[in-house]
Amino acid sequence: MVRGELVGLRAMGPDDAEALWRWNHDPEVMRWMDDGYPQTVEHVRSWLQERPRNSYADALFGIESLADSTLIGLVMLHGTEPEKGIAKLDIYLGEKDHWGRGFATDAVRTVCRFGFQDMRLHKVSLTVVTENESAQAVYRKVGFVEEGRLRQVFRRDGQWFDMFTMGLLADELR
Repeated sequence: MVRGELVGLRAMGPDDAEALWRWNHDPEVMRWMDDGYPQTVEHVRSWLQERPRNSYADALFGIESLADSTLIGLVMLHGTEPEKGIAKLDIYLGEKDHWGRGFATDAVRTVCRFGFQDMRLHKVSLTVVTENESAQAVYRKVGFVEEGRLRQVFRRDGQWFDMFTMGLLADELR
């Protein structure tokens, strides 16, 4: 387990399928996420069971509260290429009672520290919907800076939204 101050990051497995399925079918949790098509819990379980083990190219972690070992979300570093040393970050907290309490900030900081120290990354990048101000606040606390704007690339409720691209270099982590 990779430990932060509030959270621990651990590999996810088939036993996590029901939580992941529940989060992925909660409109409030998925408000600013690319949620794709509805899946059965059996499909999610099969996906978790069959996906390759965590690697440099694709590392998926469950986020657990250190206080009570509850699985509260997931974070992922993916699309990593050794030649570039850059990974993409995705995160969400599925347990809404943990929102706004510092868990997401600690999870982002912890996974980025892992990426820079253990994976020897140079940079972590992400995209975030411009209206998702709470996520942007988390990213900025950790040291991410806005690098650009992608116009009308995210659709929700019949409306198109822009996304920011943000990046964090190894020496900028806070």
